[in-house]
Amino acid sequence: MKRKLIYYSLFGLLALAVYGCKAQKQTVNAKPNESSSQRALAFPGAEGFGKFTTGGRGGKVFVVTNLNNDGPGSFREAAESKQARTIVFAVSGTIHLDKSISIQSNATIAGQSAPGDGICIADKSVSLGGDNIIIRFMRFRLGDKWQRQAGKTDGSGGEDAFGGTRKKNIIIDHCSFSWSNDEAISVYAGDSTTLQWNIISEPLNYSYHFETGDADFENHGYGGIWGGRHVSAHHNLFAHCNNRNPRFDGIRNCPEELVDYRNNVIYNWGGNSIYAGEGGNYNLVDNYYKYGPNTNKDVRFRIVNPGKREAPFIPFGKFYVSGNYVDGAPDITRNNWGGIVMGNKGTEQDKRESIIDTPHGVVAIPSQSSVQAYEEVLKGSGASYKRDTLDARIINDVRTRGGRFIDVQGGFPHGTALEQTLKAWPFLESTKAPLDTDNDGMPDTWEKAKGLNSDNATDATAFTLDKSYTNLEVYLNELLKTN
Repeated sequence: MKRKLIYYSLFGLLALAVYGCKAQKQTVNAKPNESSSQRALAFPGAEGFGKFTTGGRGGKVFVVTNLNNDGPGSFREAAESKQARTIVFAVSGTIHLDKSISIQSNATIAGQSAPGDGICIADKSVSLGGDNIIIRFMRFRLGDKWQRQAGKTDGSGGEDAFGGTRKKNIIIDHCSFSWSNDEAISVYAGDSTTLQWNIISEPLNYSYHFETGDADFENHGYGGIWGGRHVSAHHNLFAHCNNRNPRFDGIRNCPEELVDYRNNVIYNWGGNSIYAGEGGNYNLVDNYYKYGPNTNKDVRFRIVNPGKREAPFIPFGKFYVSGNYVDGAPDITRNNWGGIVMGNKGTEQDKRESIIDTPHGVVAIPSQSSVQAYEEVLKGSGASYKRDTLDARIINDVRTRGGRFIDVQGGFPHGTALEQTLKAWPFLESTKAPLDTDNDGMPDTWEKAKGLNSDNATDATAFTLDKSYTNLEVYLNELLKTN
């Protein structure tokens, strides 16, 4: 948001320029017409503000046939194409990049299509380079290979495993993010976004994150910066993130920022759980907080730490906080007020003004209690179509109050030789892809069973089987019903 420059005079003698947010109303309403029954969901189960994202529906089909960094048949070729497209996989495994990938507009990335154990992207970051993007059942596990080579020379601060700013119509579903040098996943300053059923875990806490002015590498195991004008975040798991679980952005969108954060699980945070949100509007509803071995005792029972900015001035945001379960703190679970700790020397009066009694109006999501959500998130979050050993370990950590922050991928200590850490990425077995004669992303056997033509690639984008979804989308959605 471009902040308005307001000029005013005092007794006609003093001119003063002030940047900042307008005063917030008590609640912010959702955009109109979001409940329209005439619009197809991005996929069955899509919810929240990003649920009507169309992605690459009806566009070209790209089939990823190898794990190369670039070239024909690579993920990069498909992701960076300018065409409307659906990206499917005829291979499983880890793709090690030597430069970042920017996903261009109008794309659907269907990780569940990979034969075998699925896809992981490693070594360089992936980001949203456009609007209208659907991403499902992918893994983004960065590692420190390229950042350790930069060392203390560039002051860049490292890379996110996944990121995207100022983008609209985005839904990221059932993905896993870890081993970042900056944040694991940061998505903010955009509009109409849903982040659902993802695992955010093990950002590298003492790796090679170095910024200008630092004397040494930073402790920077941060989950993410989340925010935007209309954002839904539900059924996500944060685990082993020292801070930013997430940080609410606020400052780039206030007072239009509106985030509905519900039914998420936060485990083993360190210095802070959720914080900031300067000038924004937030619902924190029915989330589950479980402290772990690295959680500082003085923040063990903290739900949120609202922040403000002094120069230029941006006030505390407006928070609706209800139904959150805080493990080990029955009094705070019964009354969430005690888990709200104002930042920036905020007073009790600031707290009374910041915490509202009526939730902000948002796109409705079927709600669960925090305890119910805890079980559902552990059962189904992340790239769970074929859950890898890393995510399985994270889930076990949450259940058993185990695990810890890590400094280098695989849990190795800082300074471990890169060659030794290469074995950290879980092995993802690739099985033979089913025969697809016309290369349209749908196996011949499935097409024949549905009365389609396995020699005609154009039927992938037709609406023969469903008036709302292309035939290819029907196939991709049916894959999940069988798992």
